[in-house]
Amino acid sequence: MSDRDAIREHLKYYRDLGVFGATTDPVWRVRTADLSEGSRQPEPTGKAPSGEDAAGDLSTLRVHIGDCTRCKLHTLGRTQVVFGSGNPNADLMFVGEAPGADEDEQGMPFIGRAGQLLTKIIEAIDLRREDVYIANVIKCRPPGNRNPEPDEVASCEPFLAQQIAIVRPRVIVALGTFAAHLLLRTDVPISRIRGVVHEYQGASLIPTFHPAYLLRSPDRKRDVWDDMKKVRALLNDRP
Repeated sequence: MSDRDAIREHLKYYRDLGVFGATTDPVWRVRTADLSEGSRQPEPTGKAPSGEDAAGDLSTLRVHIGDCTRCKLHTLGRTQVVFGSGNPNADLMFVGEAPGADEDEQGMPFIGRAGQLLTKIIEAIDLRREDVYIANVIKCRPPGNRNPEPDEVASCEPFLAQQIAIVRPRVIVALGTFAAHLLLRTDVPISRIRGVVHEYQGASLIPTFHPAYLLRSPDRKRDVWDDMKKVRALLNDRP
């Protein structure tokens, strides 16, 4: 391989991680060692200068993802990439697992029955959907709504890491087992870690039950309400 080809492959690797250029601005400093070792979690250094900047960076990331063919999901019946939506400079971010059928059809996260319940949960802490940012670990619907597989996570996780780095939320809510296990690098059952405040790259992270689980087990809604009261307290406790 020529030096030029090697450089081209090197740049392609970082583009696939969501890195679009280099800068001396410390706001955009990334721990490249972590990225190359697989954790792929950018170092947060506070809010972006403005919502317009964050919106532009999210838009650039979305264009970069394109009609993604990086993993096998694009051959398994998904209709489109479901990127994320909401306030690009939100203090609160929700991270779910993967799009379902409604989300795959309309291209927006959490718009089916579980999404309608999530909207009510958000409103219960005196916020609106447009006040928060919502994304999933996986951007394409797995067939039959099965759990994402390791190679699919490996392809998509860098993009979630970039979304979190761009939005720079003060509080992250991991919705369900899959998101919580991925972000916290744990396999402890969600019933044991829900409602506990964890530190995640400078933000407070609270795992809770997924809204889809609540539709099947409405008796656990009280637990989620308790968790969301902690979220509201964190948001109100400004430095």
